[in-house]
Amino acid sequence: MKPKKQTFEVGANETISDCLARMEREGYRPVRRIEKPVFAQKNSKAEPKYVRQRIVFEGIRTDGNDFA
Repeated sequence: MKPKKQTFEVGANETISDCLARMEREGYRPVRRIEKPVFAQKNSKAEPKYVRQRIVFEGIRTDGNDFA
């Protein structure tokens, strides 16, 4: 049995649309989008540099029991 909630991260070579399609194929629909910046630091004295934006979707199962 699949869990009720699952998180899906948008991959480095994946578009948001691809991630949403993957969610649908696995039987989930998005309920929350979370965006977090990713920083990297070369050494302890250097300033952290912005690398990319991490996008994660939280999905709930779509097994026909909608909340309407």
